[in-house]
Amino acid sequence: MKKATIFHGHICPGVAIGVLVAKYAIENGFEHSPDEELVAIVENDNCSVDAIQALLGTTFGKGNLIHRDYGKNNFTIFSRKTEKGVRLSLKSTFGDKKKTTRDEKVKLLLESKLEDIFNIEEVEYNPPPKAQIEESITCDICKELTMNSRMIDYQENKMCIPCYQKFKK
Repeated sequence: MKKATIFHGHICPGVAIGVLVAKYAIENGFEHSPDEELVAIVENDNCSVDAIQALLGTTFGKGNLIHRDYGKNNFTIFSRKTEKGVRLSLKSTFGDKKKTTRDEKVKLLLESKLEDIFNIEEVEYNPPPKAQIEESITCDICKELTMNSRMIDYQENKMCIPCYQKFKK
């Protein structure tokens, strides 16, 4: 909890959720990832993701932290070493505790059994591919360097996504 709290900046229920996800992963053979051995797919952008980054070593920069903006407290972890996958999904019954304070929620989370907080299921081993280092090319419109795979060919121009979106308006 301490490492995650230092990374995130404060203690809160979201950090506690991420700590519990990471704890489950580590206790079940999903070791900290110095490179791309683990992949975490997170379905939110809340505080829990900071704890997962800090404790599991999954980061956007390494390409082994994938954000799917669904607004759900769901977390899928893959181990390339063991070729296993697991998905933890926060149970809806936990979200019903609105009358408790922030500190009470943190305490409740940390003192509960994981099975009482999460639906936990093994998933088919199907991680996204490893991160690729790609050539950057210059956008014909804004002249900024952009990853080649993010460029769009439109009306004889190579455009970055923001320029393409402006052009299409």
